[in-house]
Amino acid sequence: MSKALRAAGVLAGVAIAAGLLAFYVVDYLREKPVAVAATGQAPHAQLTLQTVASMGYGPHPDWVSYFVKNDQGKWVHSTVLTVPANSLVTVTVLQYDTATGLRNPFWGGPRGIVGEMTVDGKPTPTLDPDLASHTFAIADLGLNVPLAGVADDAKNQCSLAPCTLAEAHRTITFTFKTGKKGTYRWQCLVPCAAGFILGFGGPMQSLGYMDGLLQVV
Repeated sequence: MSKALRAAGVLAGVAIAAGLLAFYVVDYLREKPVAVAATGQAPHAQLTLQTVASMGYGPHPDWVSYFVKNDQGKWVHSTVLTVPANSLVTVTVLQYDTATGLRNPFWGGPRGIVGEMTVDGKPTPTLDPDLASHTFAIADLGLNVPLAGVADDAKNQCSLAPCTLAEAHRTITFTFKTGKKGTYRWQCLVPCAAGFILGFGGPMQSLGYMDGLLQVV
């Protein structure tokens, strides 16, 4: 093969790679979820979230995901959350997924919260790492909260999001304090992406699923 043909092949490969990268970036920006504001006002706001084992519809029906309830009581498929600065935020998570387990037992204890974490209304200083399904973690705030999973044999498990209170779930509550204004990334640290290498990738790295932004305003 001549040098000219080899050079043309290399240039074509570079062009294709650049095109794929541009498509990924544009698609990522286009698909950014809407921001949903916490209810209440400074100095104490509230967020209500739910985690589901699978969406049951859309482009990724088998992906695990978070939802957030807006100020009209409607569940929104988004992980972009807006909260007031220098305030307490009480989070209620309705957790519908079964346990995946923590790879590091250290994360079984909630970190960076104000007061106690409760699971189904009971104060829970530490969660058995084998019982965790997901986490709610904001590294820049030193926050990590394990979320207890539904029993594998629980009756009436949710199969289509958003889930309802009539379906099997756990209720986790905790409070954390925001600081100065800014945007902070939050995510689940449990490798819960079935079908991806080591459980990471897919929903674990996608806004609107298990990766999100906390907009402190």
